Amino acid sequence: MKASPAPVARPAGTPDLATSATTPDLRMAGLAVAAWLTALAGLHLDARRTLLVAVAATGLAGMATLHLLGFVGRPGPTARRHGWIVVAVLIGVVCGGAATSARLTVRDADPLRVLVDERSRVSTELVVRDDPRPVRGGIVGRPPTLLVPARLVTLTGPQGQRLTTPARVLVLANDPAWLGLLPGQRLTATGRLAEPRGGDLTGAVLMAVGAPVQLGPPSALQRAAGRLRAGLQQACAPLPDDPGGLLPGLVVGDTSRLPDPVEEDFRATGMTHLNAVSGSNVAIVVGAVLLLARWARAGPALAVGLCGLALVGFVILVRPSPSVVRAATMGAIGLAALAAGRPRAAVPALAAAVAVLVLVDPDLAGDAGFALSVLATGGLLLLAPSWRDGLRRRGVPPGAAEALAVPAAAQLACSPVIAGLTGTVSLVAVPANLLAVPAIAPATVLGVAAATVSPIWPGGAETVAWLAHWPAWWLVLVARYGARLPAGNLPWPGGISGALLLTALTVALLVAARRPLVRRLVAVCAVAVVLGALPVRVIAPGWPPEGWVVTACAVGQGDTVLLPVAAGRAVVVDAGPDPAAADACLRRLGVRRVSLLVVSHFHVDHTGGVAGIFRGRPVDTVLVPQWPEPVAGRDLVHRTAATHDTPVVPAPAGWRYRAGAVDLTVLGPPYPMRGTRSDPNNNSLVLLATVDRVRILLTGDAEVEEQQAMRERLPPDGLRADVLKVAHHGSAYQDPAFLDAVRPAVALVPVGAGNTYGHPNEAVLARLARGGARVLRTDVGGDLAVVWSPRGLGVVSAGVDRVRPQR
Repeated sequence: MKASPAPVARPAGTPDLATSATTPDLRMAGLAVAAWLTALAGLHLDARRTLLVAVAATGLAGMATLHLLGFVGRPGPTARRHGWIVVAVLIGVVCGGAATSARLTVRDADPLRVLVDERSRVSTELVVRDDPRPVRGGIVGRPPTLLVPARLVTLTGPQGQRLTTPARVLVLANDPAWLGLLPGQRLTATGRLAEPRGGDLTGAVLMAVGAPVQLGPPSALQRAAGRLRAGLQQACAPLPDDPGGLLPGLVVGDTSRLPDPVEEDFRATGMTHLNAVSGSNVAIVVGAVLLLARWARAGPALAVGLCGLALVGFVILVRPSPSVVRAATMGAIGLAALAAGRPRAAVPALAAAVAVLVLVDPDLAGDAGFALSVLATGGLLLLAPSWRDGLRRRGVPPGAAEALAVPAAAQLACSPVIAGLTGTVSLVAVPANLLAVPAIAPATVLGVAAATVSPIWPGGAETVAWLAHWPAWWLVLVARYGARLPAGNLPWPGGISGALLLTALTVALLVAARRPLVRRLVAVCAVAVVLGALPVRVIAPGWPPEGWVVTACAVGQGDTVLLPVAAGRAVVVDAGPDPAAADACLRRLGVRRVSLLVVSHFHVDHTGGVAGIFRGRPVDTVLVPQWPEPVAGRDLVHRTAATHDTPVVPAPAGWRYRAGAVDLTVLGPPYPMRGTRSDPNNNSLVLLATVDRVRILLTGDAEVEEQQAMRERLPPDGLRADVLKVAHHGSAYQDPAFLDAVRPAVALVPVGAGNTYGHPNEAVLARLARGGARVLRTDVGGDLAVVWSPRGLGVVSAGVDRVRPQR
């Protein structure tokens, strides 16, 4: 069977799905995977340990090679064949360990490490490595905090010591002058050094002060690319917000104007890869050039040359970020295979690309986008051809078979990483990506065309962008309705353990599915689960649970607690740290109107998401503490409320509110608390709410001093409650007598997974449990709801009904 020409030219290493599946050539795979995993491990170690691993692998590789060549022992044919695979793996360990160790030596250089540990104020000369990008969830009315990846050239310390090193630096800047910088631009900046998060090659974080001083313009190519990107944004400005914000993300990975709800929908439906430039973008652009070249009857050499020029131009347009460099490298190897007349050498091309990229930049080994891109391409190479052929043998038309096999193979290969990152397994990702396929190529090609003509014909660029926004709008609709499907995402253990568990299950199913009986059994079970779960979710949805009286949402390291007023209405206590998370919390509970928004205090983990509370829904009143600090949080709340014409009411102790099923009273602070460990925390509003005869105590971040003051001022049963929202994310700053006075049946702990504050404190949780409380944490159970039914008080966790009588 002769392969059709178009699939052969897929430059991102995509296989020719029109040919029959053959045994893949995996000779390079062991070396590439070993180099990748060694680099990933090295990022979490130091240079010395990583180098020791490489040296040990060098010795083992030498001994194995001598054995295979017959100098030591006489290996048999089978041992020789498998032995060379082991040698390739050991060589990968050697290369990955050596390359990573060299980079770690720069990252962990003693002079730089000393300045970072001392949080020194320094003057630096930097080269910008990527576009500045704003941090989402900033303060309304203030310039956003910008993240600027850069490379350090020189650094001058507080004592005048001068350090020359190419270490990587992440700049955090608030001055708008940083926003217009381009990659490759050289500049000077001052600021204070801080510790990086670890797990990558960033040697320091620079908290920049003021504007940078530019030492010269960027290169002509970068200036041209900047004009094209700005032209695309200008051409998209007249478009509706959703498709207009999505289109630059599809074309050049610029998501600065992408609305938060659209981003959440894309994440829920497994379509976030469309917002980052990857191999699919390269394949579409270069494939379009190849089709034009063949339409003009260009020869193979000329066609490959034109594709190469298009590849270089596209990389310049979208910036040489890690994902773009990864896609371009795979594309270059694919073009080389095409020019050499060996387009079927796709798996070795992918393995070579992985090895080359990891050795050139070990930082990619810890990049989730890198893993997803490689796994998706591997799924297309190893799984999609056989699946496509199996569907065709069962009577599925060729086009439909390929359309089904490609997204299914890519999604299955990526599922373990996605599950580890999100703690969910998506059931809608495959159909959503299948529905998105017809719109991706038109939107990308038209978007590139709009960017290309924008400098010379702005009006024409707007017309082309208007045409491109229709397929972009289709993608928005697919994500929007896919995200709202019941049971679209199932909970799964997160982190490395969850990823490894799903990997093991996936491999086991793929091996077992070679038997027809097992394939039929798996298919029947899958259909039964889907058909059995969906009607239950539609008819009797598990979330929001019936009869809920209070819900603590999983919004990260922060608080968002809801009390139901009536259908579609609620009292919201605190907004958490992120607008998107707060908005998603209310959407999950079906809240269309907020009767009262209570801000317990003005720390960012309680106020940062306030814009999400107001997003698409009216808020009748905002209740705030009388303590005015921190100023930044207070200004954020007041500005957001003023923007929506919502009154802000300071609440003294004794203030009372009634609406629908909610009766709420402010218990504390009984008086202004001054000179405590944290005055903003100890002036948190403490609320006692009654919903359907259930008493609920919401304590904000009140610490020992405020808890003692309330215990002393209130009558003996004044703090008694059925449900306690544990103060300050379960920190150690609790008054034991206060907890004993509350005696809750259920204790809710809103806390972020993997936080660096040591929250929650195990001793506090143990004391609550000994007192008879059922302790639940949002970092473990997700959204937590307390329900009241004739059986008594119970809980519902993460949308899965687990009601158990408490008393």
